[in-house]
Amino acid sequence: GGNLPFITQMLVNFTQLFNRYWYVFLAVIVGLVFLFISYSKTKNGHRNIDKIKLKIPVFGNLFLKTSINRFTRTLGTLIRSGVPIIQSLKVSSESIGNDILAEAVANSADRIKEGQSISAPLKESGVFPPMVTQMIMVGEESGELETMLLNVSEFYDQEVERAVEQLTSVIEPIMMAFVALGVGGMVIAMYLPIFSMVDLV
Repeated sequence: GGNLPFITQMLVNFTQLFNRYWYVFLAVIVGLVFLFISYSKTKNGHRNIDKIKLKIPVFGNLFLKTSINRFTRTLGTLIRSGVPIIQSLKVSSESIGNDILAEAVANSADRIKEGQSISAPLKESGVFPPMVTQMIMVGEESGELETMLLNVSEFYDQEVERAVEQLTSVIEPIMMAFVALGVGGMVIAMYLPIFSMVDLV
């Protein structure tokens, strides 16, 4: 007949609520997933999601490095194979996998038609790191653009591999902490009433 501790009462209330209205929880989750998928399929939605991806702490840096690696490798390989520069840029922009970076590359292709360089619009976009745009500029000036692009790709290969290792080392303890908090919270909620009864005795 006594009052349950606050944490225990919250756990009991949530359990009863979930058991009674589990279909509502399921419907909400399915609805949210459906809305997210539908939004991501729209042009603006996909662009906004790609923009958010680049700003996510820790993960954003990995997404950026992966996209740059894919872009520089594709562009360098196409140019080395003798594909015209504008066509190579269009193909490589489609292979990037991120709308924000793809727009910057597509804009670069349009500026080349006006007689400008590749590096200038990429630098103005503010998306590509300075090292990448400087390497591309050096490649354009020296006539070794494909070599520079492939060198950048190899560099980002190593960067992506290093970032994945660092991310793995960070995620593991975070996951363990969440599991410990969840299990520990439930254990505390179950044993608090027993401790309260002992105190009363």
